[in-house]
This record gives sequence, structure tokens and C-alpha cells, in this order.
Amino acid sequence: MGQLAFLLIGSDSLRRRWYVIAALGALLAAAGAANFIDAADGVTLFATQAFGIIFVIQGAIAFSSMAGGMNSPLTLLRACLLLLFAALILDFPVRNELAVTTLFAIAFVVDGVLRILTANALRYDAWKSVVAFGVLEFILAGLIITDWPIPREKNIPFCVSLSLMLSGWVLLRLSFSLKALEPEVAILALPMFGKRKWYDNAPVLVGEDTEPKPETPMVVRVWTPVGSADVSTRRPVLDRYIAAVDKNGVISTGHAALQAPSVYISHYPAVEIDRDSGDFMAMFRATKENDMPGRFQPSYEVEVAGWCEADASVEFHNYSLRRLRAFWAGYRQDNTYNLTNRNCSVAVASALDAALEGSLATRYPWVRLLRLLCNPDLWVAVLLRQRAETMTWTPGYALDYARALHRIVEQPHLSWAARMRGAVHMFDRILRKPAAPPAAHPSPLTEPKQ
Repeated sequence: MGQLAFLLIGSDSLRRRWYVIAALGALLAAAGAANFIDAADGVTLFATQAFGIIFVIQGAIAFSSMAGGMNSPLTLLRACLLLLFAALILDFPVRNELAVTTLFAIAFVVDGVLRILTANALRYDAWKSVVAFGVLEFILAGLIITDWPIPREKNIPFCVSLSLMLSGWVLLRLSFSLKALEPEVAILALPMFGKRKWYDNAPVLVGEDTEPKPETPMVVRVWTPVGSADVSTRRPVLDRYIAAVDKNGVISTGHAALQAPSVYISHYPAVEIDRDSGDFMAMFRATKENDMPGRFQPSYEVEVAGWCEADASVEFHNYSLRRLRAFWAGYRQDNTYNLTNRNCSVAVASALDAALEGSLATRYPWVRLLRLLCNPDLWVAVLLRQRAETMTWTPGYALDYARALHRIVEQPHLSWAARMRGAVHMFDRILRKPAAPPAAHPSPLTEPKQ
């Protein structure tokens, strides 16, 4: 979560105060180590209660969203499960340490399985380390469920301690990286942003530091999968965020582009790559054999003339055109297209991050950081970034990510309650069955007419 907050605040506001981040990291790591070594009864009780209260709040939010009209069965199930977990953790109405232990073990196993399956399916550069992390989660689950070497009543403090120590280590690495970062280099060049090598073209700005506010907005344009294919059978979540299958069995993944003054970012495969559903998973791996020549569309008007209008768009006025141009100048030097690792949505999401770096810069970065960490819109954006890093950016993810960032950057005066309602609505929309599909268009995987 802090990664995105630091990006929006920008390196200029944080570099001179790197030692504050280092001190906070050391404090978190020390607190985690102390709790790990000597989890006294008072500390154990506090950690347990705090963890349980988090689930209570999440359950209450889920129920409140139902009162606002989002009364899908999945929303009710999610709310009930959250409150059940809270009751188990808080020992209310009865104490049940075995249930809490089982809950944590299951969570580690499920997360580990999902990480391993996704990494093995996509095979991006760091997939082996992701598999190793999944195996580590299996080991932790085994230690927790066997009640050795940590007693069941210490499981929650143990997990909290690991989280604190990991967070402290991340902040320490960030602080020293910021200290060494050259003033003209974007924060996106730091190792913490380099997991998928999507920011290898992070902007490097030479010349004047001041930049006038752009007069023309930056527009993220998205052709959603169901908005660009003749779909007969709907599959919630998959249709919105991954791909839709048309009546002929052809996969439609949608498309994303970004438009700004003298910049149009739209990365296409150079040749038609329509595939039937049986062939699709083979091309979804982020391996070199799936690299192919790509091409960059010259303008939105050309895309519309050869295909159709985008069915969704998000406008930004608070952005850096200079940073955007610098990113795009580097990115377009290589036209390689890969459906998972270097696609249209990867280009758009990366460009959006580059353009919004420092958009919330301030003389009081720690106040801004605290407010951002309490902002529900940031929680949504971080969740989408995490899912994209686990799999890839898709037009659906890019669209919701742009919308979440728009609420953060362009609507600073929204109340916390309004932001929470918007965040709950977005989470609920992911789980609910979408509305009837819009008018059919050709598949975006088919090469547009020229």
C-alpha cells in the first residue's frame, strides 16, 4: 500500500527525509521482533483483539453496502464469513483456539496454492521465487496446524510479528534506495517497482524542474472484453477482468489506450492473433516464445475508424505531461508484444503511473501519507496493482485502476464516507453478475482495419 502512496507523493518530497522512513522501518522491525521473541499475555491479547476488530469492521462495511442496495448473495455470504472469522478470533461467544488455528492454516494454504498455480501458468521472470514463497506458506501452515513450535494461542501474535518485521524491512530498503536515487530519476526506477520489469522505461527528466499544468486532459480509453465481442454466455468476473468468449469460441481480451497532447499510447500485435479457447492458455505464458512483433496505433481516431469507439474512458487533469512523454519515448523503442508481459494494458497502466508520480506532492509528505493510507480508494487501487503483478494488467483492471486513481488525484475533497461507499461498490461490482452486454463489436485481438 505504501508503494503506491509513495509514488503519488513523489520522490522529491521524500528523498530529503529518507531518514524518517528508515527510522519508521527500524521501529516496525524492532516491534515485530520484540513481539516474536516475547509475546507476553498483554501483547498477545492486544494483537488478537486488534486483528478481530479489523474483521468486525470489514463485516459491518459489507452489511452496510447491502443496506445501500448492493444485496447480492455473494455480498451477504462475504459479510457473514467476515463476522464469523471475527467471532472466532475474538473468542466470542466461545473460546476456540483450534478454529482460529485452522483458519490461519487454511488461509496460508489457499494463498500458496493460488500463487503457485498462477506463477506456473504464466511463467514470468520471477515465477520461481513466487513458487518458493508459496511453498513457504505451506510450511507455515503446517507449523501452525501442528501446534509446534508455537502454541496455538500465540499464532496471531506470530503472524502479526512477521508482518511487522517484513514491513520494517521493506521501509528500510526503500529509505536507503531513496537516499541513493538521483534527483532526475523517477521513483519508478527503484527496485521495489521492478518485479515485472514494467518500469524499465521509468522517466529520467533533464532540465527545468517546474512544469505548467497541462491544458488538455489525459484520457484513459478502454474497450472492455464484453464491449468488443458478440458474447452470448456471460461469466462474471472473467468477462470483466480477463476475457470474453464470443459465439464462435474466439477469445476477446479487450483493449486499452491512453491519449494526451502529442502522445497516443496503444500497443497492438503486428499481426492477427485470434485464437480459439483451446489454444488461448498456451499463448498466455509470459515466455520468450510468445513474444511477437507489435505496432503502435497513431491516434484514437485511426482506431475508431478501423474498429469502434471505446466503451469507457477516464480523464485526468492533474498529471505530468513531461513525465508521460519521457516514459513513452523509452517504451516505444521496443515494439515487442506479449499478451501477458507487454500488452496494451501494461503500457497504459505503466504510463499512468509515470504521469501521476508526484501528483500529490506537498511540503508535508507525512501528513499526506497518513491521509492516503486511510483512503479507501487507495486500498482499491493497491488491490488491483497486486492482482496485476500476480497475473497481468488487463483492460478491466486498467479501467478500475484508472477510476480509483481518478478519485484520489482528481477528487481530493470527497469525504471518507463517500470514498468508502465507492470502494465497497467497486468490490461488490467485481463479485456481482454484470449487466446485459453492450452492443457487439469485432474482437480486439483481430487486427483493426486500416
